[in-house]
Amino acid sequence: MKTRLITAAVALPILIASIIYPPLQPLFILIAVAAILVALYEFWFLAKRVGAKPDIVVGYASTAALLVGFFFNAPSNTPDLILIIVPGLVIATLTAEMLRGGPFDIPALVIAALAAEMLRGGPFDKMILSVGSTVLGVLYVAMLGGFLVSVRTGFDNPAPGYTTSYSVSTHLLSFFFLVLMGSDTGAYFAGRGFGKHKLAPQISPGKTWEGAVGGMLASLLMATLAHYWFFPELSLRAALPLAAVLNVLGVVGDLTESALKRGAKAKDAANILPGHGGFLDRLDSLLFNAPVIYYFALYYWH
Repeated sequence: MKTRLITAAVALPILIASIIYPPLQPLFILIAVAAILVALYEFWFLAKRVGAKPDIVVGYASTAALLVGFFFNAPSNTPDLILIIVPGLVIATLTAEMLRGGPFDIPALVIAALAAEMLRGGPFDKMILSVGSTVLGVLYVAMLGGFLVSVRTGFDNPAPGYTTSYSVSTHLLSFFFLVLMGSDTGAYFAGRGFGKHKLAPQISPGKTWEGAVGGMLASLLMATLAHYWFFPELSLRAALPLAAVLNVLGVVGDLTESALKRGAKAKDAANILPGHGGFLDRLDSLLFNAPVIYYFALYYWH
């Protein structure tokens, strides 16, 4: 617990500064990109533990292309249809796989991964598994996480009705992290103090329904605080349902990543962050929510 708090005390001020101080926008982009690249490698490390051989060159090349696209994806441009469909598809497929298992296919990336796997010259007994891990890793980590880059770069100017000089992105990201971190904290303490009924014992034995309720209440409290503290432009009628959705998807994202680790027989994705595991362990609740906050802002203010 002490190590966990020390890590948070060092990392949080840097993250907060990169969000609220406009000249540090490049720092936020750098942090986001670095976290995505490392988390993607951690995902592939888990895949290797179950016998997959993900193609890192194809995967990182696709990730680079995606992140460049997200960087220039201003909301004033009409979003490509795939940027609306794919996040929902990724979330639905991962959630279904956590519960049952299922297929996944995105043509362009699949073709590239298949071609690279074929040129290796065999053996081909792990081809499906390897291609799947390459594609899923990019879509799960880079595609979903890339929306945070678009939130930071795509909402620079104050929106209609704004009364402050801060950009929409500053308030959006502040709201986003405040709600999700509040949710995690509320769930942790409610679970420790009152937790008796397991939420998903076969996936994450430590999570309880009492903790989930505590996390939901904390997320709603943080949304209310954000509205009255720095985000009056986001009405409570919108902020509270948005916080509830972020909370639920955060729990689903956390459980999904736990299921992936359990399948790979790993406690953490890595041990890079003292007390926190790896970057994938820290991004799990953010990834499912990044497209939500982006598209919410896109259609709420435009």
